[in-house]
Amino acid sequence: MNDPPRHVHFVAIGGTGMGSLAGLLKARGISVTGSDANVYPPMSTLLDDWGIPVLSGFRAEHIDPLTDLVVIGNAVREDNVEARAAIDGGYRYLSFPAALYELAIAKKHSVVISGTHGKTTTTSLVGSLLLGTGYDPSMLVGGHSYDMAGSFREGEGDHFVVEGDEYDTAFFDKTPKFLHYGARTLLISSVEFDHADIYRDIDHVKETFRALVAQMPIDGKIVAAIDHEGVRDVVAGARCEVIGYGASPDADWRAQAVSAETKGTRFEIAIGDADPVPAFVPLFGAFNIENALGALAVVSALGVPLRDSIRSLATFRGVKRRQEVRGEVGGVTVVDDFAHHPTAVQGSIAAIRDRFPDGRVIAVFEPRTNTSRRAIFQSDYIRALEGADRVFVRALSDDPIYSATGPVTERFSVERLAADLEARGVPALCLSDVDEIVSAVVAQSGAGDVVLCMSNGSFGNIWQRLLAALAGPDANTESQP
Repeated sequence: MNDPPRHVHFVAIGGTGMGSLAGLLKARGISVTGSDANVYPPMSTLLDDWGIPVLSGFRAEHIDPLTDLVVIGNAVREDNVEARAAIDGGYRYLSFPAALYELAIAKKHSVVISGTHGKTTTTSLVGSLLLGTGYDPSMLVGGHSYDMAGSFREGEGDHFVVEGDEYDTAFFDKTPKFLHYGARTLLISSVEFDHADIYRDIDHVKETFRALVAQMPIDGKIVAAIDHEGVRDVVAGARCEVIGYGASPDADWRAQAVSAETKGTRFEIAIGDADPVPAFVPLFGAFNIENALGALAVVSALGVPLRDSIRSLATFRGVKRRQEVRGEVGGVTVVDDFAHHPTAVQGSIAAIRDRFPDGRVIAVFEPRTNTSRRAIFQSDYIRALEGADRVFVRALSDDPIYSATGPVTERFSVERLAADLEARGVPALCLSDVDEIVSAVVAQSGAGDVVLCMSNGSFGNIWQRLLAALAGPDANTESQP
């Protein structure tokens, strides 16, 4: 391994992973700079708080001659002038995952949390359980973990917990990010088709996860959500121990007797033939119980006694933008959620019903990813959204859809989605302007309703606009939670 760098420059620093690694290095006393075309809150605010200067746009002169490492993000294209200046100028450069491994993970026991869904919550759960039981872990996650007070943590313990993304690494390295992290303990939460901009089909996705499984050392451990067919498929050839979790009788770790309460969910943990053990997690929804069970199985594999991890589980504070209640005005509760894949959208709606069993669920959805803007999930979104009482969908932009697998010939139709939902008895409306959506939601909501806003982007701060509109023009909504 090379000596620690003295000055690191990040090209496209505004992403969650890039910014978090920059913050971790800055906390070590390393000089850090970065650049990006656009940096938005919360990362812009965090970078400012950490004292990391961010240069606007991309220019060759942004790279200081004293820079001894340049980290290039996966949003950067091959013709980026700043990246080219680093590469052609002979500077040492790495991708984000390669830099993360070399600078932070290599000397630790790597705990990688992977899967199509649930990565951020489960990574935060594993980190929280290790922290709460005295193991002092390091962690980097693709979101704001309330237990870690941010998206990264550097501890003195043996473990580094990292969210393992299957997206590709950089323009100069098209392998998936999670192959760079040297996993010794691996969790796979789900394997479904996503990232249609880089994957051809579900078999292509499975091929990638099989490569991750094949990379595991013989003495490693895989914690696998075996209720899911895709997960069973990719772990079938594993050469190391596989610990299955889920609700089915075939799982080594099983969740049963699940019951939602006001502040969370109670369930029992059955391991093999042992007597079930009661547990509580301040989360809702079947997928979150599965996430909690998987996290418990992971830390158990790392040596944490179950009684200790169950005690710590009950104090989990959650992750920003995962079923996050942003406020309540006039009896209408506004919830902000990151869900965008059909499975996640369906699960989030079901979780909100568990949490607020007596109210109507008004789903407000923005399909903005390279995958959701394609026609591939046209019918899946009907299934996902028909669990709501009323649906509002933001109309798509006409922006080009990036694709590394060929031209996009068919686009997702929000108009067709709304019509299909109406045909199933679910009132649905598609609108392009956020203010129009806000006005329509306010006009059709009342006391006891829950408005669930779902997008993997900022969605024009729709939750804030909703709270302001619900309060009326003369109200001060800045104090809303």
